[in-house]
Amino acid sequence: QVQLVESGGGLVQAGGSLRLSCAASGRTFSIGTMGWFRQAPEKEREFVATIAVNGRTYLSDSVKGRFTISRDNAKSTMYLQMNNLKPEDTAVYYCASRRFRESIVYTQSQEYDYWGQGTQVTVSS
Repeated sequence: QVQLVESGGGLVQAGGSLRLSCAASGRTFSIGTMGWFRQAPEKEREFVATIAVNGRTYLSDSVKGRFTISRDNAKSTMYLQMNNLKPEDTAVYYCASRRFRESIVYTQSQEYDYWGQGTQVTVSS
């Protein structure tokens, strides 16, 4: 089993920045592709960004150019650097991981095996 814990959320003004972290514990040697998803009130969970074990990344069009995803495999931690935040970025952000080590990116939530509890990001206008 793998446990994921997000941190770094908070309240920020539009145009500001936040850095989210996702720390993994447990059977971390088996962690594969990781991703960030978000869910705003009364909306479905949506894909934000994903990163494979080899560092290959893919970001949604809505955050491309503003967000950067990275990971430190030695620390079993993934990051999401969020710049130029907008009110529409307000959501609970979840990290997720797959159980097999791969160099493929995944954008669908059902393709992930483990999930964190989420961290709230609120962007005020």
